[in-house]
Order: sequence, then C-alpha cells, then structure tokens
Amino acid sequence: MSNYTITGGAQTSGEITVSGSKNAALPMIASTLFFESAELKNVPDISDTHLMKDILESLGSKVSFENNIFAVDNSQVSLSNIRQDLFKKARATYYLIPPLLTRFGEVNLTYPGGCSIGKRPIDGIVRGLEQLGYASTQVDETLAFKGQSHTNDITVNAYFSVGSTIVLLLAALKRTGTTRIELSAYEPHVMNMIDALRDAGADIALRYDHTIIIKPQQLSKHFAGEVIGDYIVSGTLAVIGALTSKEYIDIHDARIEDLSAFLVSIEKMGVKFEKKDHDTLRVYRSKNLKATNIQTNIYPGFPTDLQSPTAILMSQADGVSKIHEILFEGRLNWLVELETMRGHIALMNPHEAMIFGKTPLRGAKVSSWDLRSGAAMLIAGMIASGTTELDNVSHIERGYENFVERLQSIGAKIEKKD
Repeated sequence: MSNYTITGGAQTSGEITVSGSKNAALPMIASTLFFESAELKNVPDISDTHLMKDILESLGSKVSFENNIFAVDNSQVSLSNIRQDLFKKARATYYLIPPLLTRFGEVNLTYPGGCSIGKRPIDGIVRGLEQLGYASTQVDETLAFKGQSHTNDITVNAYFSVGSTIVLLLAALKRTGTTRIELSAYEPHVMNMIDALRDAGADIALRYDHTIIIKPQQLSKHFAGEVIGDYIVSGTLAVIGALTSKEYIDIHDARIEDLSAFLVSIEKMGVKFEKKDHDTLRVYRSKNLKATNIQTNIYPGFPTDLQSPTAILMSQADGVSKIHEILFEGRLNWLVELETMRGHIALMNPHEAMIFGKTPLRGAKVSSWDLRSGAAMLIAGMIASGTTELDNVSHIERGYENFVERLQSIGAKIEKKD
C-alpha cells in the first residue's frame, strides 16, 4: 500500500493547472452507455475514472483513455461478463444503473462503495427508481433492479442530493413520459452533464425552484462532452497557496465562479487572493489569519468537500473556529488525525467541531480517512515541522490527478513510496 513522506516547511511558487472534475467525469462516463459511441475531453486521470473504464470494458465496451480523452465504442455491450466486484470500490458506480436498466431491463450489482464520510444511504435513489416503475430487491450486499419505466408523466423528488438528481435524470432520458425532478441539486458538475446531454439531443429544462423537467426526445448516436475543471481541487490548492507559498501561486482553470462561498469565507480569515484573466486565481501567502465559522451547504453554499482543507487553514488562524457540517454525519471524525500532529480540536457532536489556533503542527505518522481529508492531511504535513508519513493515500488518488507530481512542480517536498 502506497504512502507519502512529506517534509514540512518547503515553500511553493509558480503556477499549477486544475485537472478535470471527478464529480463531473464519473456521471458523464456512465452516460456514455446510452450511446453507440462517445468522446469526453478533460477527463481526470485518477483511479476512479480508471475504475469506470474497467467496468465498461467488462460490459464489452471498447475504451481508449489517453491524454485525458475518454473514447468509448458500445457496439458490443452485454451483461454476461460484468465485474460485480468493481462496483463496491466507488460510490459513483450507481450512476451506471439507469443506462444498464434502459439497455437490458435489469441490473444486479454489489452495493456501491466510496469514501467513509458518514451515513450516505441510497434509499432516495432506490425510492425514485421505484416511482419511475422499476422493481428493486436488496439482499445483503446485493442490489437488483428490473422492469420497464412507467409511460405516464411522473414527478419525483431528489431532496437536493447530487447522486439522486443525476440517477433520476439519467433514468428519465429515454422515458416516453415527462419526468419532473423536484428539489434537484444544481451543483456545477450536474450542470456540466446536463449541458453535454442537451448537446446530444436531450430535452432538459431547469426551473428557478430547483425543478428539472425532462421530456421525451430522441438522442443522437454519438455523445461528446468536455469535463469542467475541478473547483474542489482549486479550493484545495488555494489553501496550499495561502499557507505555503513564498509569495503567491497562480491556479489556472480555477472555476472561480463556482468558489464564491469558499472565497468569501477564506477572505474573512485574511487570505489574500486576486482574480486574474482567463479564470486564473492568484493566492498570496497569508499571515495573521483570523478564526471564522463555516457551515457546509448545498451549492452555492460552502462545499462540504472543502471543509477538510479549510480546517487546516483554521488551525493556523488566531482564535477559535467552528465547522458545522450539515450534510454528512461523522464527516469530521478525521480531525483526530490532526490531533496526532498536535492540532487542538474539539469534536462537539457528529456534525460540529471547534478548532483552536494558532497551533504549530508537528510531523507524525497519520492516515488518510477519505479523499478530501487525505488532501487536508497532506497540507498539514506540508506546514508541519519535521517529517510526516501519510498512509492510505489511495483515497487521495481517487480524485486528485497526479497530485504529488503537481505539488512537487511548485516546490513541495513529497515522496511517494509503494
């Protein structure tokens, strides 16, 4: 199992370009199964996209994935050799349920896996698919769907869940009736997928009240799209720039417009940044940081995926900061790892934590609990005194493309050991 050795105190400088969004790429890859062929650009070269490639190939798809271009030929797809064992390795594999149901009228899969960030049941997805007409059964770790969608107009509710919104939207694409998805998530990666599907012929309308309306429409045979830059990676790099840069770092393809709530929060803390041309965010080394409070929320609120890196920023701010994580129960538990590095933390309940600063961090042997907290612990190692050994780094590689190499290019001292 790989781990990172991080030498603290190295200063960063220069420029770095944000990779494609993991959260946009995975549902778009699943969407390719609705088409005879597909080509997606700017797909991040991460373990989760390779996992989706492996699943598609087990279905008989011919897949080429080079230079961030994901090309698919679905002329010989079948369920005969599907790799059930792969589904439990990432939660986003449930995006494959709608296209497989549409193609074959049935699908059996092991319960989707992913990061351990608290309770994330897929009851809403199951309930929504049942409302559309599909029968479901769950036995131990196996989840099965079969049947055909109802032909009448149907209204379902996504309860602002990104996963439910995407699955129900995909399940509606080839229905003969109109589908209304109320309380839909409007995150940037959801909009990215909708734009690509519209270009392929889908009739998808968005209402101001978070209702998505999908009307029957013939899709084209070929699917093409370009994955947006990952604003979560961008926010992670902004924290790195604020804490480690010699003067500043430039973050290209930063998706600044998607980071409003995050940028407002770190600016209140005293982080200095500048919005440059061509979606470049310049983040300056920021000292004399002040404590703040954040509350995660659905987009355009503060992203839950950025609360972990922001916690490291809070540890270097004067005063007491508070995180209120309203979306996931237990997602703050990883903070015990920061305590190992002499961080001063108080976990108040499964949704709230207090961080006391300013606290000099010390290198230690620590672990990555999930994708985002793993990136946060990497940042902690970069600012700590001494050397930090970070294990379970496979979590980080699920969402950050060539992260070690990219950080090395701006001056970070990180060594990957297999």
